[in-house]
Amino acid sequence: MAEKIKLVQGDSRPQVQATLTDDTTGVPIDITRATVVLKFRVINGTTILSTLPGYITDAANGKVCFTWPPGSLDVAPGQYEGEIEITFEDTTVQTVYDTLKFIVRAQF
Repeated sequence: MAEKIKLVQGDSRPQVQATLTDDTTGVPIDITRATVVLKFRVINGTTILSTLPGYITDAANGKVCFTWPPGSLDVAPGQYEGEIEITFEDTTVQTVYDTLKFIVRAQF
């Protein structure tokens, strides 16, 4: 995703919706009985600021939604990135290679 997701400091929306697909085939990844999280940090930082649980909306078609827990966007205005990680039922882990880009502006 090349476009930045625009957020406002202190908010708890918008939800981030994603369809997880295989990079080679483009086929949706079946996330039945998997857990999915979005790790959120300052762009190029090393500290994870929030880990958002993914709510699977259509497992067979790799569709997942992330919501911002209270306080998770109580961050300084600036640029952030997110990494999606899938843990399958057999405990194997697959991290989506491309990161999500976010920009947070100050609340009025």
